[in-house]
Amino acid sequence: MDYQFLSQTMLFSGESPEEIKEMLSCLGAVTRSYGKGEIIYHAGECVHSMGLVLSGNVQIESDDVWGNHSVLDDITPGFFFAETYASLLKEPLMVNVVSAAAKTEVLFLNIGRLLTTCTNSCTHHNRLIHNLFFISARKNLLLSRRIFHTTPKSIRGRLLSYLPAQSAAANSLDFTIPFNRQQLADYLNVDRSALSAELSKMQREGLLTTERNHFTLCEDPLES
Repeated sequence: MDYQFLSQTMLFSGESPEEIKEMLSCLGAVTRSYGKGEIIYHAGECVHSMGLVLSGNVQIESDDVWGNHSVLDDITPGFFFAETYASLLKEPLMVNVVSAAAKTEVLFLNIGRLLTTCTNSCTHHNRLIHNLFFISARKNLLLSRRIFHTTPKSIRGRLLSYLPAQSAAANSLDFTIPFNRQQLADYLNVDRSALSAELSKMQREGLLTTERNHFTLCEDPLES
């Protein structure tokens, strides 16, 4: 276990690697590995543990009764999933949690133990609860961003919302997004073929250039 890596995550912020090592048994920590496409949590499950991605990639996915598929979030190493459902205990998951890499390693933490003080690490629990609050706040922000990006009615409108935001986050007109074409279509809730056609049209108009998940925007695509 890379305790130095854990000390750099949001949940364990402010804790030393040595302190984290002592705390993991208290938190009921279990590490598991998954292959690409393997389901980590199924929709309808009630869960008791939140997951921290140690390596690989995890996606939060939704499938409705009509077969429509959407990618709601992309979880990279150092970030958590299922903390809200684990806190509510009896609330069944509305989404699937899926490994999106050839090998994904996840550290599971029992959230009930995190929220309950104990003789082993009770002095650290207040800090962990404080950090968990900020994790939840970040997730709410990410959800708000997706709602913002999918509010425009046209595919171009959604692209001109999402891509400049990614550019701003990278502080560069040249950037890479965490989605392939299908995943981007799912995230923006649009048809993949229509998305590809719109991107090709935007390239011909000189708004951007793209190759796979790498993009370069022109100086001001919103004025074109």
